[in-house]
Amino acid sequence: MAQVELIMPKMGESIMEATILKWVKQVGDKVEADETILEIATDKVDSEVPSPVDGVIAEILFPEDETVEIGKVIAIIATEGESVSAKPSPSIVKAPTEEKNGQNNGIESNVNAPVLEAAVTLGGPVKKSAPSGRFYSPLVRNIAKEEKISMGELEQLEGSGLQGRVTKKDILAYLEDRTRPAQSSPAQRQEAPAASVKKQAPAISTEGNVEIIEMDRMRRLIADHMVMSKHTSPHVTSFIEADVTDIVKWRDKVKHSFQQQHGEKITFTPIFIEAIAKAIGDFPMINVSVDGSTIVRKKDINIGMAAALPTGNLIVPVIKGADQLNLLGLTKAVNDLAGRARNNKLKPEEVQGGTFTVTNVGTFGNVMGTPIINQPQAAIMAVGAIRKKPAVVETEYGDLIAVRHMMFLSLSYDHRVVDGFLGGSFLRKVGDYLEAFDPTRTI
Repeated sequence: MAQVELIMPKMGESIMEATILKWVKQVGDKVEADETILEIATDKVDSEVPSPVDGVIAEILFPEDETVEIGKVIAIIATEGESVSAKPSPSIVKAPTEEKNGQNNGIESNVNAPVLEAAVTLGGPVKKSAPSGRFYSPLVRNIAKEEKISMGELEQLEGSGLQGRVTKKDILAYLEDRTRPAQSSPAQRQEAPAASVKKQAPAISTEGNVEIIEMDRMRRLIADHMVMSKHTSPHVTSFIEADVTDIVKWRDKVKHSFQQQHGEKITFTPIFIEAIAKAIGDFPMINVSVDGSTIVRKKDINIGMAAALPTGNLIVPVIKGADQLNLLGLTKAVNDLAGRARNNKLKPEEVQGGTFTVTNVGTFGNVMGTPIINQPQAAIMAVGAIRKKPAVVETEYGDLIAVRHMMFLSLSYDHRVVDGFLGGSFLRKVGDYLEAFDPTRTI
């Protein structure tokens, strides 16, 4: 007889916790090796956790909807025929109907938990979950304990983490502000509390003919990520227009033979990514992240491509080492990732590690867009719809007006580290590579 600990797996380099969405197996259920035990979610992707061994679920240590740190034991699996008595898991435990001597027979009910949390005073010590329902990580709680920060103070902080959670960065920034000398003038001292009050969204009227739609989990994550990005980076957007006539004619010429020869449909996206990867090589300081007062230059060129899901949400799978792939390799990577994204089959590592992102707003018939930076990257490009337009063409006989295939490209960039010269030059270089595309090219 033996017991095997099921560990919350590491889902990527930057992922430190995951939320339990659903326990597929319950205490007492038999499981086989590689059979799914539970479903989990991070701020990047949903995933399934398989059993490492054959056995029986002996104990479930965390309930559904609980956020658990990577590396913690989340369940116990009994192997080699060990008998297991079925105990209710935290996800389904019920409140006892009777209490004996003020106790609940050793079973802590989730039904009672909100009542217990509500009894915590805002001036008291920091608990895992606040009266507001916001979760505080062990690291944040330890810092709060050491620095004697009360629950009331934490509740007033505006968190930059997932679903508004307070991160280590948030609490350290608050400590830095708290230790600064008091303002000299009474007027300034009176203004200080107002500046620290968390801004509230305006009230929305629900009267009249309206429908209330609850955001799904992914939409809430996207919303939080977008707000965080705008708070983090001062966005600037530059635009250019590129003549992609040669690319359109080349693709029309080769698309049928390309599919017959390689079994892949060739779209414009891998051509755009190829040009972007080349331009990043020319302007490597566009491929950076900001860490406090330091700039982290990424030597790998990993390009994320925003992909629309059937639900209307977006996900950004990443093509690793995009500069190392030829056009055929990029085409296969784009088609593979886009197809599995639509079917929710992406692996956690395939949506992480991006250093630059491109979004094709032309797919929706839009001619241009001003995308929001995918943090912690420093820039994101949008490519618009390709439209036939009259344009001036320079020839050896002089300038002519001709019908050309034209496209707008826009680049949103973090103005803390990317100035107008760098952002504009990089964007123009991408356009130059597209306009210089060889129409006689073979694959």
